[in-house]
Amino acid sequence: MSGAGAPTSQPYDASGLKVAVVAASWHTQVMDGLVAGAERALAAYGISEPEVIRVPGTFELPVVAAALAQAGYDAVVALGVVIRGGTPHFDYVCSAATDGLTQVSVTHAMPVGFGVLTCDTEQQALERAGLEGSVEDKGWEATAAALDTARVLTGLRDV
Repeated sequence: MSGAGAPTSQPYDASGLKVAVVAASWHTQVMDGLVAGAERALAAYGISEPEVIRVPGTFELPVVAAALAQAGYDAVVALGVVIRGGTPHFDYVCSAATDGLTQVSVTHAMPVGFGVLTCDTEQQALERAGLEGSVEDKGWEATAAALDTARVLTGLRDV
């Protein structure tokens, strides 16, 4: 399983951060699991009422993440899932989402938690969605990564 070697993150009080979750709508069961994992992580870090925004699909994540960065958010968690099919559509959407979210993060010096699952099968996505019986919780992991990076950036700004 791909989660081997993942860093451990200990929640801290991040209640002073303004955080949003932007999540795709395709593959409802997987996406609901990812959003629930993000919300569990945010609660563990002391963020009780994050902004949660749903968009049509994974391709739309970067533009909304950019708007949230411009609106002054400290971190964004981007959640989506793309499942390989029989056409190159998978490659285009995965590449566009990855490149777009990276551009938002670097341009705005704002952490974007990358919770976009790029799977060959729906079963692989379900195994990573943080649902009961899943072996991984990528919604939690993407959120922890965004919050831990926000903490690092805050420290750098205070230097």
